Amino acid sequence: MNIPSKHLENVVEQLASLPGIGKRTALRLALHLFNRSKDEIDTFAHSFIEMKEYVQKCNSCGNITDTPTCIICSNPKRDHSLICVVEDIRDILAIEATESFKGIYHVLGAIISPMDGIGPNDLNIDSLIEKAKSGEVTEIIFALSATMEGDTTNFYLYKKLKDFPISITTLSRGVSIGSELQYADELTLSRSITNRQPFKIQQ
Repeated sequence: MNIPSKHLENVVEQLASLPGIGKRTALRLALHLFNRSKDEIDTFAHSFIEMKEYVQKCNSCGNITDTPTCIICSNPKRDHSLICVVEDIRDILAIEATESFKGIYHVLGAIISPMDGIGPNDLNIDSLIEKAKSGEVTEIIFALSATMEGDTTNFYLYKKLKDFPISITTLSRGVSIGSELQYADELTLSRSITNRQPFKIQQ
């Protein structure tokens, strides 16, 4: 792709570095931005700078927040004895949209995937173990994607948590095998949470 401007080419390269954005799509977006006013571009660019400067991870669950503790963990009306373990913030957004879960979350940040070089040490697991040790938790829900990597992570977490006096459950299989949690429709996801089952090791 022969772009007649070095500056435009730089923008295309940056946009194309985003997941799911090819060079043609990046060029289309860059040309759209080029036609916006300078004030609009300044606002657009500044929003990224502010995000990087002010957005942080919750010191309790790992959710995205503007304050040290996220609005879910700091809400006294949430059931802090019930923890839902998810891969990332997109899963929290999907579950919260169902309005059927009243506990709190724990974000792993990833799932175990040897093919991608991601092992247990790369996940936010230690703080989950500490929560289980506290004696304040009565149930931990595994709400990871119904994939081989998700099941592997569930099994690893189960081995770490099984000796604590807590209930370990998982979503009912209303979420299709092989699908990622964030793409499940709200009704299916809500039913999967409500009808969660005790976690069992597959033979």
